[in-house]
Amino acid sequence: MTLASLLLFAPPPGSGGDSRMIISFMVQMGLIFAIVYFMMIRPRMKQEKKHREKLGLLKKGDEVVTTGGVIGEVIHLKDDRITIKSGESRLVIQRDRISDIRAPATTEGAAAS
Repeated sequence: MTLASLLLFAPPPGSGGDSRMIISFMVQMGLIFAIVYFMMIRPRMKQEKKHREKLGLLKKGDEVVTTGGVIGEVIHLKDDRITIKSGESRLVIQRDRISDIRAPATTEGAAAS
């Protein structure tokens, strides 16, 4: 609608039209927030919770991928620090810098056979 048509169909002042417009606006904002919450925020929160649970179950021998893309095997766990072996190197990383946890390579090879 154009501005002229909005002014043409606007209720006269003092007839309660302002309160209806405010209520309509608030309902629209509430619906927009609900859509954003259920389509974006809630799924992300579920995904983060699942990732935190996986990090809690991390154990020695698991293969991990860091946020930097380094793939390695967990050789030592200590609170928020994890030592991984990648190639011939050993790296100490923070637990929250792990982006993916994979099953140990020996388990995958045995399951495929």
